[in-house]
Amino acid sequence: MHELAQEHGDRPALSFGETTVTFAKFEGMARDCAKALIAAGVGRGDKVGLLMGNRIEWLVVATGAHMIGATLCALNTWYTNRELSYVLEHSDTSVLIMAARFLKKDYVPLMEELQPWDRNFPHLRQIIVFEGEPGEAMASYDDFLSAGTQVADATLDSAIAAVTPEDVAYLLYTSGSTSRPKGVMLAHRGLIENMTEIGARLGFDENDAFFLPVSLFWGMGCENGVFAAWTHATHIVLQHHFDADEAIRLIDRYRCTALYGTANILQAISEHPAVAQFDISTLRKGVVSGTPDQIEDVLTNLLPDACPPYGLTETYGFVSMGDRNDTVEQRSTTHGKPVPGMDVIIVDPDSSTEVPTGEVGEVYVKGRTMVGYYKAPEQTADSFDANGYFKTGDLGRFDADGFFHFRGRSKEMLKTGGLNVSPLEVEEVLMQHPGVSEAHVTGLPDPDREQIVAAVLVPSPGSELSLDDVLAHCKVQLAAFKVPRRLEILRSEDIPLTTTGKVHKQRLAEFFAKAEQE
Repeated sequence: MHELAQEHGDRPALSFGETTVTFAKFEGMARDCAKALIAAGVGRGDKVGLLMGNRIEWLVVATGAHMIGATLCALNTWYTNRELSYVLEHSDTSVLIMAARFLKKDYVPLMEELQPWDRNFPHLRQIIVFEGEPGEAMASYDDFLSAGTQVADATLDSAIAAVTPEDVAYLLYTSGSTSRPKGVMLAHRGLIENMTEIGARLGFDENDAFFLPVSLFWGMGCENGVFAAWTHATHIVLQHHFDADEAIRLIDRYRCTALYGTANILQAISEHPAVAQFDISTLRKGVVSGTPDQIEDVLTNLLPDACPPYGLTETYGFVSMGDRNDTVEQRSTTHGKPVPGMDVIIVDPDSSTEVPTGEVGEVYVKGRTMVGYYKAPEQTADSFDANGYFKTGDLGRFDADGFFHFRGRSKEMLKTGGLNVSPLEVEEVLMQHPGVSEAHVTGLPDPDREQIVAAVLVPSPGSELSLDDVLAHCKVQLAAFKVPRRLEILRSEDIPLTTTGKVHKQRLAEFFAKAEQE
């Protein structure tokens, strides 16, 4: 950021609504926040929790934390009390900076419900509230910044000088095969190096305006999009939360040339009934996901130079991606070629030996991979093979021309609207309902979200199970994207099993398709 402020100080760094800040202005705001964090007792390696929608201050806090070697723990704005409580405790967050509210969620009373903080979150020293009345024992963001004015520039500069490329910049929680989210530790070096390569492949430069509507707490936002842009001095245009009506206005206003979005976001923009009233013809670059037909439609009608990516939070975003110079067919049917610095191999999951070109196997990645899972050394060790390759659990293949083809998510994990969902976590919540004896979660194909969450329930003996009651229970305990969109009731003896007695998840999905036909 200091280099950007020196070399591109007068150029726009970030826009939100009608406000634009230059790189020089942004660096000053981040330094003020970094001083306030120092005044709050935050030092190198400490965890700073951040809970708010997309806005300039989100990135100010993140950059301020990074400046002094603290780790930014990006908190999902969809978290329920249960989920937020777990992540705050597990992450050892020492200072929490949060919006007073986001959409329909009021975070001040939510945090008050999680009292006593000293027992539930033993590392938490201070809660800072942005744009709203702080609760008892909380502080306002203005007072937080004011305390930082007592910190000398020399003190901050000394803290900045102590940060190394291997320090952990982000702690991002992602769902996987475990019932609880795992904290992925990402270092400064990987964030800069991988995103520099990604931005170069996308063709980002200082003349681009990059519309970023995806949530910053998500890896595609704070880990990938932000650094892919800023390593190339690209202007970022933020949206508080995605709204297609506002999106087309922002794209028109800022003459946006690039866009990151999931299939449903891109479709909502291109098919908006008022899109013809605005000029979005400046859009050319970005990333695109979806089915081959969906991608081809986006390349033809919205983002002609967009590239399809494949990656994970644990691999600093994209591992492999298309090139804007590839043909439309190549970009709509493959996930391009590995990003420079990434070594990708396809192995037989049973023998861990490489398979011949063209064959499907498990995707192993070496190069820029996570520091590890926070406070989970055994899980971290199990995630790498003896040669240092990260075992993604995903399936893929390379064709004869070297293009990568993603062939499916890991068996344990669902992907809905671009977000990971652990079936085990949803099953545990479902079985907390007194009327549910068994719960089995699977994913169903969906043209907009890639997958939707579906569950088969076995009622408790004597229970007259109400699916509406079950859904209401889930909405309290789970973030909205994890709540099942399809529920069915079965007898225990009708649950399909494999030959080893495990639930046959593929046949569960077939059951939903059959039920829909009937």
